[in-house]
Amino acid sequence: MVTVLIADDNKQITDILAEYSKKEGYEVLIARDGRQALALFEQHRPDVVLLDVMMPQVDGFAVCREIRRTSDTPVIMITARGEDFEKIMGLDTGADDYIVKPFSPAEVMARVRSVLRRMARGEAKDRQVLEQGSLRVDLDNYEVSVDGRPVPLTRKELEILWTLVSAPGRVYAREQLLNMLWGTDYYGDSRTVDSHIKRLRAKLDEIPHPGWEIRTIWGVGYKFEVADDAT
Repeated sequence: MVTVLIADDNKQITDILAEYSKKEGYEVLIARDGRQALALFEQHRPDVVLLDVMMPQVDGFAVCREIRRTSDTPVIMITARGEDFEKIMGLDTGADDYIVKPFSPAEVMARVRSVLRRMARGEAKDRQVLEQGSLRVDLDNYEVSVDGRPVPLTRKELEILWTLVSAPGRVYAREQLLNMLWGTDYYGDSRTVDSHIKRLRAKLDEIPHPGWEIRTIWGVGYKFEVADDAT
C-alpha cells in the first residue's frame, strides 16, 4: 500500500488531504511540525511527502533538504505563497513539485499519482553499467564512483547522469531531459533540471576528474564531454 506523509500545521488542510488520500487507497501519516515530519519519515519511509513550507520547529525547505540527504522519495511542497524565488528555493532543496494554496485536493491527488507513475517507470528500466574515464555509473545498483571512490547521488541525479553519459557529446535540451526523466505529465518547469544538475555537479566535483565534465550549453541545455585523451 502507498503511504503518504502529510506535513502541515493547519488541521483543516491535513484533514482534507487525508480524506482524499484515503479515497485513493493510500495509508496516511500526519505531522504538525517539521520535527515530527522528519521523525515520521525516518520511522515509516513513506512513498510520497506532501510538505508545507511554513511550519513550526523546522520549515519545509529544511525538512526537504534533510530528506534528500538519504532518499529520493517524491516531495510535493505546498505553500501559501507563489513567488518565483520560493518555487526556485523549493526545487533547489530537492522538491519534485510545488503547489500554491488555495489548491484543489483533486489536483494534489493527480500530482501524487503523477510522481508515483514516474517512480514506477524509473524502477522498471533495464539496468546497466557505463564507464567513461574515471567515472563509473552502475544503474543496476544505483551506484556511482569516480576513481573508485563512491559518490552518493539521489535517484534522479543518477538518472540524469546516466542519460548524459549514455551519449557523450550529445546536447540535451532542458525540456528534453524534463520530459524524458520526469515525464510529459510533470507540472514543473525546466528549472527543475537546472537545480538537479547543480547538485549533481557539486557532488561529482568533490573528486578531481579532468578527463570529463558536464558542460552547460547556454540557452539550450547540457552535455557530457570527454577529453580526447581520456577515452
